[in-house]
Amino acid sequence: MAFLPTTIKEVRERGWEQLDVILFTGDAYIDHPSFGAAVIGRLLEDEGYRVAIVPQPNWRDDLRDFTKLGTPRLFFGVTAGAMDSMVNHYTANLRLRSNDAYTPGGRAGFRPDRAVETYVGILKRLFPHTPVVVGGIEASLRRLTHYDYWSDALRESILLTSGADLLMYGMGERVVQQVARAMRNGYNAKLLRGIRQVGFVADRAYVERLDPAATLHLHPFEECVRDKRAFGENFVQIETLSNMKECDKTIVEGSGDRYVVITPPNTTLTTEELDHSFDLPYERAPHPRYRGKGDIPAWEMIKHSINIHRGCFGGCAFCTISAHQGKFINSRSERSILAEVGKVAAMPDFKGYISDIGAPSANMYRMQGRNEEACRKCRRPSCLHPKLCPNMCNDHRPLLDLYEKIRAVKGVKKAFIGSGIRYDLFDDSPYLETVIKHHTSGRLKVAPEHTERAVLDLMRKPPFEMFERLNDDFQRICRREGLRYQLIPYFISSHPGCREADMQALSHKVLGKLHFTLEQVQDLTPTPMTLSSVMFFTGENPYTGERVYVARTQEQKRRQKAYFFAEHPSGYAPRRDGRKAALRKRKR
Repeated sequence: MAFLPTTIKEVRERGWEQLDVILFTGDAYIDHPSFGAAVIGRLLEDEGYRVAIVPQPNWRDDLRDFTKLGTPRLFFGVTAGAMDSMVNHYTANLRLRSNDAYTPGGRAGFRPDRAVETYVGILKRLFPHTPVVVGGIEASLRRLTHYDYWSDALRESILLTSGADLLMYGMGERVVQQVARAMRNGYNAKLLRGIRQVGFVADRAYVERLDPAATLHLHPFEECVRDKRAFGENFVQIETLSNMKECDKTIVEGSGDRYVVITPPNTTLTTEELDHSFDLPYERAPHPRYRGKGDIPAWEMIKHSINIHRGCFGGCAFCTISAHQGKFINSRSERSILAEVGKVAAMPDFKGYISDIGAPSANMYRMQGRNEEACRKCRRPSCLHPKLCPNMCNDHRPLLDLYEKIRAVKGVKKAFIGSGIRYDLFDDSPYLETVIKHHTSGRLKVAPEHTERAVLDLMRKPPFEMFERLNDDFQRICRREGLRYQLIPYFISSHPGCREADMQALSHKVLGKLHFTLEQVQDLTPTPMTLSSVMFFTGENPYTGERVYVARTQEQKRRQKAYFFAEHPSGYAPRRDGRKAALRKRKR
């Protein structure tokens, strides 16, 4: 095994004169299945292509990072990295972050704002005749008109603002192989436009030739700018299609005399396809180029963890997982998971503790509808809200069997669950007791997000009474087992629909009635392609047309969050007894 090359010296050491694909990423290069550029690179390598990665290229100097590997035979691939670059750079109150978890030493400043647009713009200037394909979370969630919190405005599809030739959305394993095959003999627009799960820019003549019965025409960008309700209507249609088990609709959205065309998504990967992606010969480490430059925090966090499935059917309004990974669960086999546990256990720095046996939601492994035909017809954005779908098989036994087998792997002392757990899936399952007894480090994290029913409904989260029952069960099991463990709840402030009185009520119930000491209350960051961002921008629930209160100003946001902190940067210190806040100026 060897790392994918990152320099011309490493390319020459392989005896290559020209590369087929060159990948540019805003993250440091970590050769591990949790990092998208590594996955795409390894998949293409497995198909026989000569692939290199340019991590965190310098966009400020003479641009040598963009030219050092020459021109690829097929295409340049561009991703901002594991996070949207604007989310990576700025806090919810629009302050510049001082660190970057995907950079050695956690240092900030090694990727630009709007990284996809910056990288593509440079490549198109330097190599105007070479195709540029974009993918990853930033490109995926900005594929159509979207609200951009950082400019407080609607922005066109990233295909138009970047000038990329092709966009791959969602998880890229199957589609990137199809794109590479279509480009074997050069850029073939006809072949590429026939691939599922891609986006491209077309003219009116092309759009008029599309089958009307298989095409969804959205309100054009200019209309969305004039009329927020048109933007909300677009979102409802996009989300509905993205949550269908089988979708054959092509989406078309105009902007001036150009049209963004998004082909239908692929069906969910098979278990065998997902296993193949995880089983590729990763080095499971950062590239040696980073030695002596400090730890990479994102790597340190996940290096002893295992991802067991993809997708989430929770449909939370503020979350991008279903928009990017899909609503339907795609689980790895026990064989693949246990093989990776063995690899982790063999790592030189492994001390016997797996930090997370997790996924987007930790306890959805192998869960699916009992009647698949009903799932094909379903249009619900969530299988859990407003209540658990009666067709959902929420059997935890396959996951509990997997946990037992992981505990039996030689060298594993403890395998923790660090990912969020959906407690609205439990029913009478022994899952909670098993997790507390065998898979908790002493702190079990869950995310009720709020206490008030009206806010929770807009978030698509379960009633707070379910968290209270969870808390009672947690305390009862801990007392019985003699465990001094903590339940750690997470909450969101300033979500659309949340007023200051709602945060006051939350404070009263959580700090007063339940006596929790909160460690994290997160201001909402409205991210592209989420229901929350649409409500934040439009002030309406696009599904009902009802007006929704929005805390827009930083002062309004600070006042909401201040209910949990005695000394808050806002200068306010509300009383913690749940009565009307007595706000006072902080001594300066």
